[in-house]
Amino acid sequence: MERYMKYIRPYAAAFILAPLCMLTEVFGEIMLPKLMSMIVNHGVAERDMSYIAGVGAVMVVFAMLMALGGVGGAYFSAKASICFTSDLRENLFAKVQNFSFKNIDQYSTGSLVTRLTNDIQQVQNVTMMGLRMMFRAPGMLIGALIMAFLMNTRLALVILVVIPFLTLAIFLILKTAFPRFTVMQKKLDRLNSGIQESLTNVRVIKSFVREDFEEKKFQDMNQDLKESSLNAMKIVIMTMPVMTLAMNITTLAVVWYGGNIIIAGNMQVGDLTAFTTYIVQILMSLMMVSMVFLQSSRAMASVKRINEVMDTEIDLTDENASQKGLSVARGEVEFRDVSFSYHQEAGEKVLEHISFTVRPGQTVGIIGATGSGKTSLVQLIPRLYDVTEGQVLVDGVDVREYSLRDLREGVGMVLQKNVLFSGTIQENLRWGDEAATDEMLRQAAESAQAHSFISSFSEGYQKDLGQGGVNVSGGQKQRLCIARALLKKPRILILDDSTSAVDTATEARIRECFATTLKDTTKIIIAQRIGSVEEADLILVLDEGKIIGSGNHKELMADCQAYREIYYSQRDHEKEVGA
Repeated sequence: MERYMKYIRPYAAAFILAPLCMLTEVFGEIMLPKLMSMIVNHGVAERDMSYIAGVGAVMVVFAMLMALGGVGGAYFSAKASICFTSDLRENLFAKVQNFSFKNIDQYSTGSLVTRLTNDIQQVQNVTMMGLRMMFRAPGMLIGALIMAFLMNTRLALVILVVIPFLTLAIFLILKTAFPRFTVMQKKLDRLNSGIQESLTNVRVIKSFVREDFEEKKFQDMNQDLKESSLNAMKIVIMTMPVMTLAMNITTLAVVWYGGNIIIAGNMQVGDLTAFTTYIVQILMSLMMVSMVFLQSSRAMASVKRINEVMDTEIDLTDENASQKGLSVARGEVEFRDVSFSYHQEAGEKVLEHISFTVRPGQTVGIIGATGSGKTSLVQLIPRLYDVTEGQVLVDGVDVREYSLRDLREGVGMVLQKNVLFSGTIQENLRWGDEAATDEMLRQAAESAQAHSFISSFSEGYQKDLGQGGVNVSGGQKQRLCIARALLKKPRILILDDSTSAVDTATEARIRECFATTLKDTTKIIIAQRIGSVEEADLILVLDEGKIIGSGNHKELMADCQAYREIYYSQRDHEKEVGA
């Protein structure tokens, strides 16, 4: 609970005023039946109109106070719950933003979306309901019981027989509900993940004509969620009939027993009317409590899922970094006997005993078969993952000693999967530098060979890219991502197969610009084509996570058989294509 107190304290006034306002409404509800019995017993029986008018006026005042209390309670409970969960959602999102890649791999995207939306909403709903019912339900229960006993002790004993049975029924319902709500939220996770995957990859689905398959898969997931939801809702459905049956049986018993007391002359008609109202209030308050607990059961399943994210230990932080104020100045990169595994407990290493040094301003090419560990290697430089063994050093300092912000500010990275965001080309490019001028944008775009196609759009740099850049080609997307990285003016630039969708002539022009505009920047280029890295100062050949060759093109052609095989196979392929 202490975790959530920091979200409650800023809105403490609303959290206090909401239940207090509801007490005003409760007080009115307790007094009105008594006042009505007074009108029946004295005003109507004695035909005293002045008495009826006087007590009626008091009832009107109570009704107005109840209205004010109800409005105030609803307003403050809404304010408290909405503000509380808004801050909670913000912190939860911030926690996810601080996740390492390894942390993110623990959850599906759909699951995180559900936790940030639906689960938070469940907490908001129960908080709002709880604040309104916190004092209202117990206040009405206690107040109505007191008034019932004051009016007729023997008649009030009837309700004491019913309460234990209702309490037991509520307990059994709640015990059954909690696990069912947990299952329902997990099914919702699965559905959201499926929807996201299907919408993100809709072009692949259409190109393979797999719409029917996806519809069937969605139908199965939707059916699964429907069944688990119905299974959980059965508990909710059972609550109301049980409570209503108990209320009706109790009311009948009170009317029958009370009628006999009136016939015997030991009770007035108005008192029986008021007493019946109090019995209904007592049972209604129990019903309110049961609904709060039922909603709380669902919310607790959501809280548990929220806590899972909050309690996730971020495995990659800079808390123990010894040089947090240090920035990347020169761009030297060194790997010292580095080994790496995504799952350390499994012991399967993606990289083994990697050692090499890149001097500031040098260009390094990395080639190798798919799955040889190329991407894993470069991801260790900006600490997207941490090494399992050995050290990665930048400017002679272990990357773990930098603050994450300063380290990553000095490293520009164009990922293997090109990612653009909803918005204009200009907005996407300014991810590299928020303060970049229009001239700086143009220069970066020219260096990445993107300015010409941007200018061909009628809107130019103001063209809306849509979600993920859906309305530009793969090659255009790659060039925009390169331009974005160039705007960052990094000391180290990593290109992870980022010109694969660009023709060789355009790629050559990009490399020429790198040689002039980025002559002081260390460039690490992962490529499938040897032609992309042929002129690099150092070329690393990877195979199954190990360096099997290193040197420049001439040295590798002389000493590395694997490199020669790749070179000649690609040259022969180019000849065949040319023929």
